[in-house]
Amino acid sequence: MNDLLAFTIDAHGGLNRWREFSELEARVTIDGAIWKLKRQPGLLIDKQLNIDLRKERITITPFGGEGTFSTFGEGALAIETPGGATVERWSDPVASFANQTHETPWHRMHVAYFASEALWTYLTSPFLYTYPGFKSKEVEPWEENGEIWRRLEVTFPDYIRSHHKVQTTHFGPDGLMRRHDYVVDILGGATGANYPSDYRNVQGLMVPTRRRIYAYDANMHKVPEPLLVSLDFDRLGFR
Repeated sequence: MNDLLAFTIDAHGGLNRWREFSELEARVTIDGAIWKLKRQPGLLIDKQLNIDLRKERITITPFGGEGTFSTFGEGALAIETPGGATVERWSDPVASFANQTHETPWHRMHVAYFASEALWTYLTSPFLYTYPGFKSKEVEPWEENGEIWRRLEVTFPDYIRSHHKVQTTHFGPDGLMRRHDYVVDILGGATGANYPSDYRNVQGLMVPTRRRIYAYDANMHKVPEPLLVSLDFDRLGFR
């Protein structure tokens, strides 16, 4: 583990504490311009999340109607009932984004996939970067909001579905995440500057309860309008 990764892991509560838990529960409301563009506004308001911390698996409840929920794991996406019936299933959701443009309307399953792979990455970071197959290195620092942020470039292994294979996370002087940069492959390489904030100590682990995501320009500067995605978390608990 490199020096910056070790520093931020300690700042977020430490690897030993993280390993005491296997699941995270949370409520989330997700909004922003992207959902209007994709003609799916309001689909992710006030949802229950159940996140497996050991493998890439997440459920969003309710989703697809009252009494049903979405499940993403092992690369497949489904809408299911509490009784175990499958309402809809996509075995290869990534393939469904092929040849889309920014203006292509989304099906509810597109929303479920995009939200699922994003949320799992966001809510397991930075501990995720210590998992098998991840590679990371510190790159040149970045100045923003009157601070110098150290930056970690992370290469994701093939077994993890996320926005892009290489992503960069910025950390403040306190070791907490300030910004997370990536391009989104399924959105044709659209850029994302993701700002976590409003940290809360949840059972000994520091978790951001607010994220605001914008595009960034060729010089890596945030494009302040429009606000692409907003995420607000509450009722967080580890088990």
